[in-house]
Amino acid sequence: MTHSPTFLAPDALTGRTAVVTGGSSGIGLATVRVLLAAGAAVALCGRNAERLDGAVTHLRAEFPQARLFAQPCDVLDAPSVKAFAAASQAALGPASMLVNNAGQGRVSTFADTDDQAWMDELKLKFFSIIHPTRAFLPQLVAERQRLGDAAIACANSLLARQPEPHMVATSAARAGILNLVRSLATEFAPQGVRVNGILIGLVESGQWRRRFEAREDKTQDWTAWSAELAAQKHIPLGRLGHPVEAARALTFLVSPFASYTSGAHIDISGGHSRHA
Repeated sequence: MTHSPTFLAPDALTGRTAVVTGGSSGIGLATVRVLLAAGAAVALCGRNAERLDGAVTHLRAEFPQARLFAQPCDVLDAPSVKAFAAASQAALGPASMLVNNAGQGRVSTFADTDDQAWMDELKLKFFSIIHPTRAFLPQLVAERQRLGDAAIACANSLLARQPEPHMVATSAARAGILNLVRSLATEFAPQGVRVNGILIGLVESGQWRRRFEAREDKTQDWTAWSAELAAQKHIPLGRLGHPVEAARALTFLVSPFASYTSGAHIDISGGHSRHA
């Protein structure tokens, strides 16, 4: 049940189009699956064309009747994002839901983060939201007038409020995104477009699976190894999160079911959060 994309009724989002950036793997792909399971038409993008094609093949097999569009796109390249927005609208109609999900963490301390690394990290975190938001905002405004609701949800990290010294650049950038989401929510409110985010803790990923494969004690299975990791990280629920658990929160925030929620963040950390 934990891994099932079923969350809302199969027709809950029928007649609505969603866009998911970074949608070819991980939380992005899980979000695409949850949206499709609820009846939405979904456009997804990713930088790696081969990975994107593989994801689409699996999605079409799982959801043969779904309205689905995919296009390679680098969210840091404004013309590429603009082209994706135009192609998505031509294929599926204007979007009423945008999930900004692209981005990854950088492991570094202040001492070993040079100027270029700072610039790269800040650019990635901010413009992976700025470019898609700018490109799709006219569609969202138009759909809000037609459907009564339109929204943006941004995948963010618990690092925004609970920084780690070994991820200094990422933590600082994530804190900035927390502020950006609030600013956009205020600015877009008169147009009826809601903006929210989620704060993700430790979630199963390829990175954690690779660390598991490199474990010293080969007798440990994934459940035991990840439970030990959760204990080390002081996660009260005693496990890592599943991508679909973050995906459900993102889907809720962009859906009409969150129609009176804007400028907010949902904590998806299994109780790991220490902030108020």
